[in-house]
Amino acid sequence: MTTSEERRSDLSGVQTIQEAIRLHAKYTLAKRWNDLTRRDVFLATAMAVRDCLIDGILETEERYQQADAKCLYYLSMEFLVGRSLGNNLLNLGLLDVCRRALLDLGVDLEEVRETEPDAALGNGGLGRLAACFMDSLATLGMPGFGYGINYEYGLFKQGIENGYQKEQPDHWRAHGSPWLVERPDEACIIPVYGRIEHVPNGVDNKYHPAWKDWKVMIGVPADMPIVGYGGRTINYLRLYSAVSEEEFDMQIFNQGDYIKAVEANIAAERVSKVLYPSDSIEAGRELRLLQEYFLVACAVRDILRRYQRNHTTFDEFAEKVAIQMNDTHPALTVAELMRVLIDENSLEWDDAWEITTATLGFTNHTLMPEALERWSSALLERVLPRHLQIIYEINQRFSALVLEKYPGDWERLRRMSIIEEGERKQVRMGHLAIIGSHSVNGVAQLHSELVKTRLVPDFYQLWPDKFNNKTNGVTQRRWLLKANPKLARLINNTIGDAWITDLDTLRALEPWADDAGFQEEFRRIKRANKERLARVIRDANEIDVDPATLFDVQVKRIHEYKRQLLNVLHIIHDYVQATEEGKLPAVARTYVFAGKAAPGYWAAKQIIKLINSVGQVINADRRVNELMKVVFIPDYKVSLAERIIPAADLSEQISTAGKEASGTGNMKFAMNGALTIGTFDGANIEICEEVGEENIYIFGLRAEALEQMRETRSYNPREYYETNPAIRRVLDALQSDLFCKDEPGLFTWIFDSLVGQDEYFHLADLPSYIETQELVSREFLQPDAWARKAITNVARIGKFSSDRTVMEYARDIWNIESV
Repeated sequence: MTTSEERRSDLSGVQTIQEAIRLHAKYTLAKRWNDLTRRDVFLATAMAVRDCLIDGILETEERYQQADAKCLYYLSMEFLVGRSLGNNLLNLGLLDVCRRALLDLGVDLEEVRETEPDAALGNGGLGRLAACFMDSLATLGMPGFGYGINYEYGLFKQGIENGYQKEQPDHWRAHGSPWLVERPDEACIIPVYGRIEHVPNGVDNKYHPAWKDWKVMIGVPADMPIVGYGGRTINYLRLYSAVSEEEFDMQIFNQGDYIKAVEANIAAERVSKVLYPSDSIEAGRELRLLQEYFLVACAVRDILRRYQRNHTTFDEFAEKVAIQMNDTHPALTVAELMRVLIDENSLEWDDAWEITTATLGFTNHTLMPEALERWSSALLERVLPRHLQIIYEINQRFSALVLEKYPGDWERLRRMSIIEEGERKQVRMGHLAIIGSHSVNGVAQLHSELVKTRLVPDFYQLWPDKFNNKTNGVTQRRWLLKANPKLARLINNTIGDAWITDLDTLRALEPWADDAGFQEEFRRIKRANKERLARVIRDANEIDVDPATLFDVQVKRIHEYKRQLLNVLHIIHDYVQATEEGKLPAVARTYVFAGKAAPGYWAAKQIIKLINSVGQVINADRRVNELMKVVFIPDYKVSLAERIIPAADLSEQISTAGKEASGTGNMKFAMNGALTIGTFDGANIEICEEVGEENIYIFGLRAEALEQMRETRSYNPREYYETNPAIRRVLDALQSDLFCKDEPGLFTWIFDSLVGQDEYFHLADLPSYIETQELVSREFLQPDAWARKAITNVARIGKFSSDRTVMEYARDIWNIESV
């Protein structure tokens, strides 16, 4: 049998990889070479690489089996992996040889890579973090597997029409994906709906609930190989598609006996059609619940199947299995694992609960209570009656524990209960995840503290040892080595390549921050990256931007707390100051925005319109358009981020302090030599600690001050408007039709919102933001000093590798090791 190392060695020759590509063109695609399209060449190349990956998956799995290794299973609704060809070639060490092989065949590898669609399996930081973790687990040789949904359409493809976001289907799998290895023989049969029959048992006289009259969903897995750097370990991301059959004979374990059921199918395919169906209507909420249960149920069944290959009892389950729930979406894992252990494997409640809590870990990603999911008990009872019953039992036992610890404290019990009482009972999924896990972690130091002191302080008081912090990280293989190859080459030539698997070694760059020759080469690379992005902008927006300008970049999900609006207020300030007072900006800037707004999020979509409208006016105004350009690049995704991030001079991380859990874009930008302007929020705080206060631009009020203003209701935004002339000018421009002549009054809602409630403290932070931006402009005019700061950011970013984050999870939560 050919090993993956032997096959990789075979492919390391130009002629050999050419032959492999030609072979797949002929026998997989059934086409002559001269008839191939660019996409055909991509498919043939990908299939040649896939052969190597398959060998690696099988060898890796055999290694884990022989070691009887404890495995991590990472459950997430999103895995934003982006494109795979370049990343796989890079991690296998075959990128250069493949480039030469295709060049000899008259094909440019970069053009081939451009034909690959981004895998539409996620939306933002949550999904990209999961993808980075998968890369790090494989690079570290750790047995870790992802579980997700094989979305057919993903979220949506974003178009911009007349400045407005327009959602279009993103059918990324329209032509299939060469990376998905289908496993129909490992399909899962998932019960759903039905009713509970109360069945007393004559033998032990105990209550034995029987889940009856359920329908079925069928989950068919496909594995996406995840190759670690060097190709030694290849794990996989298992993605489930929902399929239906006209009839399906099945057996499930119930009431101690196997029963047979034949059920008409439900319209299961819709479950894996699209990421995050709208929950603004009841049907959308039901579909979203079905999605989350589908993911959890498929994953739990598969995890048990893998465990039971080598174990006949569940005595070692928690010693061999770790399950991490990425946010509240997979919180039903608590109830599903209990159900399977009790109903299908006849464990006693206490034993099942001990296994469940010892196995599960929960990562919280938000400080916003509305983002912690709640499901109505009526909906749960209809869709998952047995799970609701289990949740009630968990809550009853937990309530007894709380009252034992805090006798008579009914208000505390009300706050901590999984069930939120009211006109419509709600099930708090965050509480379920916390109660059902042995570990609850935040994703940055400040975030983790606020989880304990503000979000769920009662739970922290009850279980202080359960809570911990795991500051996020990103993989340097994707975000520096692949996304910025020229800078990576400069670093390699200067300090060696150890940083690729040990980012802390970038510290060796620090002495070079003052070297004139290194600074010059660093600036040359940044200029080349900016020229590349300028071409992207020209193609996407038909706008010419000057690479000599300061590229001021804010790219992320559009949300009020992320404060794209604050950025726009500053832009309007500079524009009005220039056109009304004749005070021109000190530095020419290109303002770059990108990001998607949730389809039902009206305010966020209006902010996209505002960005485009402001840009339309400024870009057409000859008085300033040599000094200011505003660009919104549509359809932000991983492949676009790989073009934008290496080109940025200034990274906008300006969320309201105390609102951003961590952020990972801030890490990617700093890793590529952009300076951060940001609030003291999320991971910005730790980046500041690492790179030094003199190498980052922190502004605005701290989380503590804002919380005090909330509690005392001492924030009066109208007072800022009435007493600060600069703020008044900006808001008056919004209240006027300056940026909406064709749609009068379009942005008056922003004026009303900002001088009214201003929940995100835009006006409180705007003066500090403007002042700090002026400092940015002054320092950008000193190219040597700016380069020194940028290089120092790169040199000191080592803490923010996802390798470090994963090693902390492995040590403190999962108890897994490299194999």
